[in-house]
Amino acid sequence: MDSGTLISFLAVDLLLVCVPGADWAYAIAAGLRGRSVTVAVAGLVSGYALHTALAAAGLSVLVAGSPRLLTALTVAGAAYLLWLGWGVLRRPSVPGAGEAPAADGSRVLLRGAAISGLNPKGLLLHLSVLPQFLTLRGAHLPLPVQTGILGLLNMACCTAVYLTVGLLARGVLGARPAAARAVTRTSGAAMLGVGALLLVERLATL
Repeated sequence: MDSGTLISFLAVDLLLVCVPGADWAYAIAAGLRGRSVTVAVAGLVSGYALHTALAAAGLSVLVAGSPRLLTALTVAGAAYLLWLGWGVLRRPSVPGAGEAPAADGSRVLLRGAAISGLNPKGLLLHLSVLPQFLTLRGAHLPLPVQTGILGLLNMACCTAVYLTVGLLARGVLGARPAAARAVTRTSGAAMLGVGALLLVERLATL
């Protein structure tokens, strides 16, 4: 695995990570509700660590080769996005809302892991994008090691981007309740749209 491959993957990965979605909405909500952005991002990254571990174990190949399993995972992720999006629209985040960070740290962590673990964008990355950057022949590193390296790069990108998003939300939107509501409602609507699109597209292939 040469440096050119790593740089190419990093560029594609950054592009995907920088597209707003459920992860962004969760990082923004953590910043606005006074929760620990670091804990929220750690939860999101732990979900992608699970994706990487499963991909390195070869389960990504199994899922990619099983249309029914892939459909089940995609439908679950889309349904979760719809549920999250509806919740955001019903109760948009405002500065300072929510429980104290110390009281709900584990809940914030676990919910972040669930959001990223079921995020269809994460499934797309590990099932469709990441395998394209693996060296299958003449490689000095085994495929699980290559997968782990690319997965670590993805987690590093997620950490940097989501921390920035959460901290900017706290700093820029923290004193602007109206703007904060508008941003979170837009995120909720986007999650509903993406979830509905994924659900329709996947079910149409059955």
